[in-house]
Amino acid sequence: MINATGNRMTREIARQTQLADRIDQLQIQVSTGKRLQRASDDPVAARRIATIGTAQASATTWAANVATASAQVSQADAALGSVSNLLVRARELALSAANGTMNASDRASVAAELAGIADEIDGLAASRDANGEALFASGTAKVVRFDADVSFAPVPSAADAFVVGGNPLSTGLRDAAAAIAAADTAGINAALDTLATSISHVADQRATMGLSAGRLERIGDGLAARGIALADERSAAEDTDMHVAIAQLNATTLTLEAAQASFARINRQTLFDILG
Repeated sequence: MINATGNRMTREIARQTQLADRIDQLQIQVSTGKRLQRASDDPVAARRIATIGTAQASATTWAANVATASAQVSQADAALGSVSNLLVRARELALSAANGTMNASDRASVAAELAGIADEIDGLAASRDANGEALFASGTAKVVRFDADVSFAPVPSAADAFVVGGNPLSTGLRDAAAAIAAADTAGINAALDTLATSISHVADQRATMGLSAGRLERIGDGLAARGIALADERSAAEDTDMHVAIAQLNATTLTLEAAQASFARINRQTLFDILG
């Protein structure tokens, strides 16, 4: 009889210990807001959370790439917009010189302005981005990854944007300046053709970057939507359901308190009470 009573007491102490441990666990879940404190709490959920975490880290990197590329595209478009305006001004100057009514002094002034425009375009071709790197790559256009299977060059290379027919835009302008200064009619006419081609080329480059900007916006929207979905899935697997946890905490606490009270009353009995 005494042994049976002792066994019951041992089992009851073990049960109360388990209840106390469960209360501690629930209190931690409520205070931290996290259902899982260690992988052993739910190995399947823990593996899924790790997978989601990896996906979220990748998405964060890709989103940063999209933001950087979008800023570069905007900067590059503004630079080429300035180039376009400069080329239009250069063509106006060349047209005014082509009518043959200018004197030597006027031609020299026009040639000097064209040379200045050429210098400005060279400066724009050498633009730097916010990181201090060349905006228009000197070699092949820089390809950037924006998703697991999406990568492309958002900004054209300097050669793609500033070279037409194998010659830099600024070279065509300096050739035009030389032809105007020398009153070379054939050279001026050739320069006008080159300028028209250059203006069209720059417009095409800007159109291409417009497509890149639209593509980046769509990719960014997709990444944002995926990020929300991943966050929701991770929250469902990892976060504490406060209503359920608090209800379980209250119920378990009441159960433990009742068990402790009952245990205390039983232990107040004497050995003769138990034997009797």
